Amino acid sequence: MITVDHAYLLLGVMFLGFSLLTLRDPAHPKRLLGGLFWGLLAVSMLFGGLLGGLGNGLLVLALVTIVAVGGPGASRLPALSSAEAAAPGYKLAVLAVAVPLLTVVGTLAAQHTEMGKLLISTRQTTLIVLGLGCLLTLVGCMLWLRPPALAPVREGRRLMEGIGWAALMPQMLAALGAVFLASNVGNVVGDLVSSAFALDTRFIAVTVYCLGMALFTIIMGNAFAAFPVMTAAIALPILIHQFGGDPAIVCAIGMLAGFCGTLMTPMAANFNVVPANLLGLPDRDRAFNGVIRAQAPSALVILIANILLMYFLAF
Repeated sequence: MITVDHAYLLLGVMFLGFSLLTLRDPAHPKRLLGGLFWGLLAVSMLFGGLLGGLGNGLLVLALVTIVAVGGPGASRLPALSSAEAAAPGYKLAVLAVAVPLLTVVGTLAAQHTEMGKLLISTRQTTLIVLGLGCLLTLVGCMLWLRPPALAPVREGRRLMEGIGWAALMPQMLAALGAVFLASNVGNVVGDLVSSAFALDTRFIAVTVYCLGMALFTIIMGNAFAAFPVMTAAIALPILIHQFGGDPAIVCAIGMLAGFCGTLMTPMAANFNVVPANLLGLPDRDRAFNGVIRAQAPSALVILIANILLMYFLAF
């Protein structure tokens, strides 16, 4: 049976490839730091389950130290040449749609067919199928477009180096949210919210939960960190247990409300710093603020829509 551990193994092999290419690149300005950074990520993905809490904690501290001293750096290798990258537009469109399409179809098949239930674990099914979809699309890309054999690893490495240390933020912030949950922060926040707002009507409770998800995400920088805290504080005791809300709808729309906060915070470097880096905008500080200014109006409109959707659909 395919489990999420196999997805981690696939990621580990990918980061190992990035590490080896970096170590073998004499033109890389920080070859050793970069190779060590991606190598440690590979170790985390490949052997994290065997390292235990202490081992993984030390590994995270090592990654942070590398970032603090200036790593992992970025190579000066150019992108694929025009000849290498050339492909009819329809092929690129098909490949771009293939990953989400395979993910949706594969997830439904894994959950509703006997063969799917035998082949794919019922835990974190979507994540497993997403990895399979990426792998199958990559195979199709290699067979159909016939790029150079190392093009996927080379271009993946170039992209990840453009993202840099911000690639670690979602995992670290999600882990921080789990720490907060284990530390009973959710109950503390729930008591503070209950003392400040009278959560005696569904609309007020829904509004406070969605706004709380967005605001906590703005502070934390990631909705995955805000979700366990705000859900334990408001969603579970008030919206679900007290008002009888559908847990799936409440939690799904709550996450979307949190993502609205992601679009409006400088703490979400992976969303709001990375685009400026990858696009090479002229003034990074101005471009960084510009990304948030461009996203904020849409985020506020979507946040209001999420409040209304939860109120009308979850009960």
